[in-house]
Amino acid sequence: MIDLKALRENPEDSKARLSKKNFDSSLIDNVLALDKEKRGLLQEVEQLQAHRNAVSKLIPTLSGDERERQIGEMHVVKESLAELEGKLAAHDAELHNLLLMIPNPPVDDVPFGKDETENVVVRTVGEKPVFNFKPKDHMELAAQHDLIEGEAAAAMSGSRFYYLKNDLVLWEFALVQFVLNKLVSKGFTPILPPVLVKEPAMFATGFFPADRSDIYHVNPEDDDLYLVGTGEVPLCMLHADTIMDEGQFPKRYVAFSTCFRREAGSYGKDTQGIMRVHQFDKLEMFSFCHPDKSEEEHKFLLSIEEEIMSELGFHYQVVNICGGDLGAPAAQKFDIEVWIPSQERFRELTSCSNCTDFQARRSNIRYKTEAGPQFAHTLNGTAVAMSRTLLALMENGQQEDGTIVPPDCLKPYLFGASKK
Repeated sequence: MIDLKALRENPEDSKARLSKKNFDSSLIDNVLALDKEKRGLLQEVEQLQAHRNAVSKLIPTLSGDERERQIGEMHVVKESLAELEGKLAAHDAELHNLLLMIPNPPVDDVPFGKDETENVVVRTVGEKPVFNFKPKDHMELAAQHDLIEGEAAAAMSGSRFYYLKNDLVLWEFALVQFVLNKLVSKGFTPILPPVLVKEPAMFATGFFPADRSDIYHVNPEDDDLYLVGTGEVPLCMLHADTIMDEGQFPKRYVAFSTCFRREAGSYGKDTQGIMRVHQFDKLEMFSFCHPDKSEEEHKFLLSIEEEIMSELGFHYQVVNICGGDLGAPAAQKFDIEVWIPSQERFRELTSCSNCTDFQARRSNIRYKTEAGPQFAHTLNGTAVAMSRTLLALMENGQQEDGTIVPPDCLKPYLFGASKK
């Protein structure tokens, strides 16, 4: 939720910033017009309430015709108040719904651009892997080593589902332990969250209304729950409707969760393999911090992602996401894209977003100050998304003899799996 007070004071600034997200600024004009009407109604209601309260105190001191006249007038006031309060409630609900449709305005460093083709590469790290043979794609490698079962999964659950098998299962849990140990040592609190949430949680974190089509809705006539597409949702809601201590900041969490995405807008994209799937596991970082520190915290989370990518041995690039490719909650987002040999291009492996006070306003997450409670800033970052990371590890670690060599950082966690 954007700051309505700031919107009133400087609407042109919000319009200019939101133009980066290709947002229709006429909605802001509608919001301001409705807000003005609402404040006018509120003033009328308060004046009538004040008049009613004053007369109510006066009536016991009156007698005769004057008493009856004032009582009759109060009946009229009561009816007028009921009508005005009904209009006020309707305006308030409509205003709330309109505000939910306005995304978080991007920060100045976000580049203009219509879509992902205009994202800006910030830096490229490492060298492309060199093979003296034609590298296989991850599904060829999986078939060779019996690591992924797609046909049985598709028959059971539909397309874009899969079974992980044998060493690849152990590789996933090695990734979990490697990354989790790293983050806990850096002060992150580990969390295993629920992955089914109520609708208000999706609105509070900014995924509704914009991304509703990509979220699985479970048993709407009874349980009416939603499967989360990221651990960001339950992590944010961990402190919903609370007032935190500024001394706790930055408060950092890392959650392991299974994530679910319909991939409704990706028809025909990455239909083979495990690049774009409906269900995957992920370790997600989340931070609550002071507003003055969120830019610094954003860099910190990104540095952790880069540290993980480097230790896994990837050739990668950091990308500043342009406004047209930036989701509703984020004021700025950096992706890390890793080189995939079989595709001969970089593909997204992690993302890292600063949501400023957008989610905190919707979730009512504040912290104590001498001037009263203020809204915190929230940030999130992918520590590791398992399916894509496993894919990248397989393709980058393949050898001419067909074996797949894991990175050194995972070997201590692989137990019975191949550690060549």
